[in-house]
Amino acid sequence: MSSDRSPREGTRRPRGAAVRRDARLVGIALVALVVVTELRKPSRERTWHGEVLGFVPYDLRPVTLERVRSAFWSPDDSRLLLPRAFGVGWSPNLGRIARLVLGRGGPGAAPGNGEPG
Repeated sequence: MSSDRSPREGTRRPRGAAVRRDARLVGIALVALVVVTELRKPSRERTWHGEVLGFVPYDLRPVTLERVRSAFWSPDDSRLLLPRAFGVGWSPNLGRIARLVLGRGGPGAAPGNGEPG
């Protein structure tokens, strides 16, 4: 019982798999661009952190606990996405998200607005 059709013929990858693949390729391309950008600078001018393409943050310096903390937990910062502690792109600001979900707003929020009494 042989078939002329290949096992892959007529099958399609789920759309989510294609999106993940494309996101991974974009991420790899951005990291490559960052490395090339930094290596083109004279060695004394290489900082290994900044922005690529004018808006995408990157940081390839050795990771510190303080940078990891501030990349994920900055409840007083109004941004929902913060530059990553290491790599290219953004991290969710879990501190700000928690404040918004709990209804605590942040600095300047009106008293009694979700604050425990």
